[in-house]
Amino acid sequence: MTSIKDVAEAAGVSTATVSRVLSNKPHVSDELRQRVLQAVQRLDYRPNLIARSLRTRQSDTIGLVVADIRNPYFTAVSRAVEDMAYEQGISVYLCNTDEDPEKEALYLQVLRKENVAGIIFSPTRRSAQDLNVFDVPTVAIDRPVRSAKVDSVLIDNFEAAYKLTEHLIQNGYRRIGALFGAASSTGRERRRGFERALNDHGLQIPSPDLVNFVQPKVGSGREAALEMLSASPAPQALFTSNSLLTAGALMAMREKGLRIPEDIGLVGFDDTTWSALVEPGITVISQPTDDIGRTATELLLQRISDPQRAAREVILKGELVVRGSSAPRKSAQQVDKAAQELHPNGRA
Repeated sequence: MTSIKDVAEAAGVSTATVSRVLSNKPHVSDELRQRVLQAVQRLDYRPNLIARSLRTRQSDTIGLVVADIRNPYFTAVSRAVEDMAYEQGISVYLCNTDEDPEKEALYLQVLRKENVAGIIFSPTRRSAQDLNVFDVPTVAIDRPVRSAKVDSVLIDNFEAAYKLTEHLIQNGYRRIGALFGAASSTGRERRRGFERALNDHGLQIPSPDLVNFVQPKVGSGREAALEMLSASPAPQALFTSNSLLTAGALMAMREKGLRIPEDIGLVGFDDTTWSALVEPGITVISQPTDDIGRTATELLLQRISDPQRAAREVILKGELVVRGSSAPRKSAQQVDKAAQELHPNGRA
């Protein structure tokens, strides 16, 4: 389908200029107007009716409120939202809450005053429990909210965590430590999947010193992982519920001088650029961030066009990406045998 961006490129103008021409607004020269109309005809462009409804009813801007823009997951989702909005001639205000309910409330109020047509956001725990007072068309991402008029785009966190844990178990890991984000329901859902996989394979839930809820930040992940790695007996692998905690756990392992996966395995969520570049690469659940962002934007446009329609919940699937950090665990006998084969006379 031809987009407004295609028309803009063909005419050599901005999408905003195309939008002004199609809306028959002033302040566009005759020469530019003619170029745009010729491009529209040449490409057989048909304006998106939902986006047109959005622009005529309110404004041509939407808000995007994320928990932590430093988290590669939210960076990727934000890019997908902005890409699709741009294709429709819509601008995006980006706000970052740092999982702070007060900061979130401030930005939501600012966006309302700016008269944005709608908002896509990842709610803090407080707003996830009660968003009934908010009257702007809204789509929640990553975390659901308890409101009849809020659409949501999520992934199946339970299944993804189950799949990741089962992969470790099948590769011989039994004593598995886990770090979960404490800021939202996502961490709790992933813990349920983690524990169910252990139960289904006849393994006990780890002791409290090997399961921890922490703030989803690199520093918090490092500190918690260092404590786990000092436990006796130490874990055979660590499971982390987002990429920032994975980075923190990796830092802790290197500080301890541990080899991955010979001494300890590591798995996490989100297929970041660095997760494939480190040696060995990190086994992860890859979340469909592009689909999440684009689906959320599409749902928001539909909600703006039809405010009374029933709310929709779209649940997408994560994909297990296996790399060297979770290679099959060798038994003590296998390690001794490998060492003997490498140094048959006991000399280095």
